[in-house]
Amino acid sequence: MRQFLRSLFPHNSAEQISIANINRLRAEWADLSNPKLRQICHSTTSLDEVIAVSALVASRVLSLNMFDVQLHGALALAQGRLIEMQTGEGKTLGAVPAIIWYAKKRQGVHVMTVNDYLARRDAQWMGDIYEALGFSVGCIQQGMSTAERKQGYAYDITYSTANEIGFDFLRDQLALHPEDQVHRPFAAAIIDEADSILIDEARIPLVIAGGEFGEEILAVRVDRAVRRLRLGLHFTIEQHFRNTGLTDEGIRMVEAEFGCGNLYAEENLSVLTAVQDALHAHALLRRDADYIVGNGSIESVDEFKGRIAHDRRWPAGLHTAIEAKEGVAIKTQGRILGSITLQNLIALYPHVAGMTGTAATQADELLRIYNLDVEVIPTNRPMIRTDHPDEVYHTKRAKEQAILDEIRTVHLSGRPVLIGTASVGESERLSALLHDIPHQVLNARHEEKEAALISQAGELRAVTISTNMAGRGTDIALGEGVASAGGLHIIGTNRHEARRIDLQLRGRAGRQGDPGSSRFIVSLEDDIMVRYGEDIGRLNHTPESVQRIIESKNLEIRLFLQKYEGALEGQRQMIHRQRQETLCNDAPEFDRLVTLRAIDDLWADYLAAVTELRSGIQWVSWGGRDPLFEFLTRIDRMFRDMMAGLDDEITTRLQEATLNGFDPSQRGATWTYLTTDNPFGSLSDRILKGIVGKLTKAFL
Repeated sequence: MRQFLRSLFPHNSAEQISIANINRLRAEWADLSNPKLRQICHSTTSLDEVIAVSALVASRVLSLNMFDVQLHGALALAQGRLIEMQTGEGKTLGAVPAIIWYAKKRQGVHVMTVNDYLARRDAQWMGDIYEALGFSVGCIQQGMSTAERKQGYAYDITYSTANEIGFDFLRDQLALHPEDQVHRPFAAAIIDEADSILIDEARIPLVIAGGEFGEEILAVRVDRAVRRLRLGLHFTIEQHFRNTGLTDEGIRMVEAEFGCGNLYAEENLSVLTAVQDALHAHALLRRDADYIVGNGSIESVDEFKGRIAHDRRWPAGLHTAIEAKEGVAIKTQGRILGSITLQNLIALYPHVAGMTGTAATQADELLRIYNLDVEVIPTNRPMIRTDHPDEVYHTKRAKEQAILDEIRTVHLSGRPVLIGTASVGESERLSALLHDIPHQVLNARHEEKEAALISQAGELRAVTISTNMAGRGTDIALGEGVASAGGLHIIGTNRHEARRIDLQLRGRAGRQGDPGSSRFIVSLEDDIMVRYGEDIGRLNHTPESVQRIIESKNLEIRLFLQKYEGALEGQRQMIHRQRQETLCNDAPEFDRLVTLRAIDDLWADYLAAVTELRSGIQWVSWGGRDPLFEFLTRIDRMFRDMMAGLDDEITTRLQEATLNGFDPSQRGATWTYLTTDNPFGSLSDRILKGIVGKLTKAFL
């Protein structure tokens, strides 16, 4: 009811801001010069006046008059909410008045987008509006120098991907001189495609690494051994929990292969972890679905966007195991020097707001984790798209035939068709079956053609097969004669675990009052049905009700994992404050550098120890102890020990550096990458197994 009422009426702040008042001001100030409007913008403390001025300047610069729904969105963003606006409703322009409102404090506003292209496009597209009102604007791009990045963050408004902001934050934490840091203190963040950044990618750790360590030989040896293991005899697969496990016979075989005695003894943890990673790589991760092999390396596929996830690695040994599985060159993972998740990065901003096409289905999670209220903004024109009920078939083969039949039927009418698939492999299989109709394929193999393919997807008789349309940042405009033929037709070939991903696909049709339609054609052999098939079969759920169950369960799992990370993030902030004080103090140049290097090295050693601890912490549950309690207790003790020994370590290093002529300003190469939403490695599912089972029963 709360969301329904908000979709009908703008939320009034304490100042009784209203859209009617903003429109009155727009009419009253229509003849004022730009310098006069700029003066009003910088002198006023009234949000409605700032929005009115911004809307007037936008209409002059871009010849676009902001609709009431865009003003509604600007109000909600300026008041710190997350807005849901449908595709094609003008979120990018609607955010501008709110961005200007935050920029008035001159502390910097970060506008986060999902890729470099959108950051560059939006900064250029909206830049003249900001500059007309006296605000500086720029963007951060991959490949920029330190000086360029520092300048970029010095602007009043900075467009960038969340990842680039996070990587620069990690680099700042390793700076040896204050002038090498590029960030100012964080002030405000406006997040575009907010559900992607705050939910899909929120728990993906951003990592800065350096140095080397050698797990390559072990990974190759383990891969050879695991290839000889047989499902059922040596290992089992628990599809519901996406986990693998050795049987007693499998344990005996591995112990014999490595001559290691008890595989579960503490001294054999590295072998056990490598075996588990190799099993996971062979049994659960699929080529052309979870990853592709290209350019002599493993490239993971983002399950939400269907794109290659550049610079992303699975946790440590798991990525190495996939490289060994596919026979590609094994890359050095590196020694982790620092890490932060996007969720913890966002928490560093005093002011946060966001916008996306789909957020209402995750409103509970966004409120509980980020304290962000979701406000649904109504469409400017009535939505007339027809969303047909799902068609559910018993087999994938029957489903595929039904999809082909529907494509051909709609194609004959002249309407364009967009088919959303779940993987690269599925998109290419469907393409091969659709040999009789000209079509385009948009998947992780053809990213460079993305913009051109999307621009053609709304043309008469166009057929486009896509891995996923989430977060692609481009509207599909209807070609000539398409509206009268019925508009774009959407076919979804799978239900995703999160309903909003399906809604993003549906939202590609019916923009700005256009006609259109959508239908999901699924089967009981689809991944989501197989993975949760036992519960579905028992209770005869619809696909959407199954999604609700999964969403609730996944939220509880994320909240549970957050408990593991919370203490570690608190420790990171403590060590960072001490490091920053050291970086900026007036101690001799030499003493300060040695101290900084000591802090960095001890923190890296500590992170390695924590990684090793959580790789094996789940085994304590077999002795009746609570893994979470054990983990938190141990890292608290480990952190205290590290801090207690820091002064002695600094003293020792100063003495050694003086005697040996060590140059503390020389640091080896560092590099950044992302891992996956799995901070405990592939063994973490064992921690969650009992919890997930209990949660599933509770929600059912």
